Amino acid sequence: RPFEKESESHTYTQVIPYTDRLNYVSPLINNVGYVLAVEKLFDVQVPERCQYIRVLVSEMSRITDHLTCVAANAMELGAFTVFFYFIKSREEIWRLVESICGARLTTTYTRVGGVMADLPDDFPAHLAQVLTGLRESMRDVEHLLQKNRIFYDRMRGTGIIAPHDAIALSFTGPVLRSAGVNFDVRKATPYLVYDRLDFDVPLGDHGDNFDRYLVRMEEIRQSIRIIEQCMAQMPGGPVQLDDARMTMPPKSEVYGTIEGLMNHFKLVIEGVKPPAGEAYFPVEGANGELGFYLISDGTGRPYRCRVRPPCFTLMQGLFKMIKGGMVADIVATFGTINMIAGENDR
Repeated sequence: RPFEKESESHTYTQVIPYTDRLNYVSPLINNVGYVLAVEKLFDVQVPERCQYIRVLVSEMSRITDHLTCVAANAMELGAFTVFFYFIKSREEIWRLVESICGARLTTTYTRVGGVMADLPDDFPAHLAQVLTGLRESMRDVEHLLQKNRIFYDRMRGTGIIAPHDAIALSFTGPVLRSAGVNFDVRKATPYLVYDRLDFDVPLGDHGDNFDRYLVRMEEIRQSIRIIEQCMAQMPGGPVQLDDARMTMPPKSEVYGTIEGLMNHFKLVIEGVKPPAGEAYFPVEGANGELGFYLISDGTGRPYRCRVRPPCFTLMQGLFKMIKGGMVADIVATFGTINMIAGENDR
């Protein structure tokens, strides 16, 4: 899966579907992070409504990722009912994602300079229903797990990582925050409209598997807060820039004017052409800092593309986290790292 090398022989737009395959459980965050790096090369900012939509879909993806992590981890420790509860909630969110972009898993929703399409008219009502059901699932899972003797004993005091070790290993995301280190890209280097939104960054005390479970559960609640604020604050307006360098002209211009036809043709065949230079843009992925580093030589294809996947650094710390424990602790610890093979495949 040579994502970085493949990017060199495809246009900037053609790379977007490949980002879906990095972390396929939260692909929308990958989409957003990549196009933000390209837009940094262009030194442009998308319309305000588009920024809110990008935050909205990123937080929906963060929730589905955390639901999958907790559900699979619980199932691997024997709590199969929890898996059914959370996967049902994940399915409801994926239906919302499908209503926005037509796909559930490999979304390819963002575009350089905007997003593929605006939110559907009935989206707010469906979203409210889904969030109500999600809160009910959260309560059910907490009652099933948090005072469950088997789950607690398998998680508390296992897979411990000390704060200094986590920092030395370049940990980010829930695994780092479970050790009490307060680092979240959305707070440390705010992007899009995160600086306008009110949310907390949950921290753990022990750096063990149980703290990582608690951190992810609280992050789901904080993502719900962010989503509701986005819907309340979201302005009207366009969802794409009106910029011939990167956004497609309207179909009426493509079919009715030679200028529109040629612009469309050149953007599809040659690709968008950011100025020569380099840019790194980090976003807060579901498992930690997800960054894209691009070098442009002024052509329609990246000269170099490098992705900083959060799971790669987390996996290098697995040995330290399980050393001195039981063989059974590997299952619980690996589950809370939430390794996604797509972005870990180097």
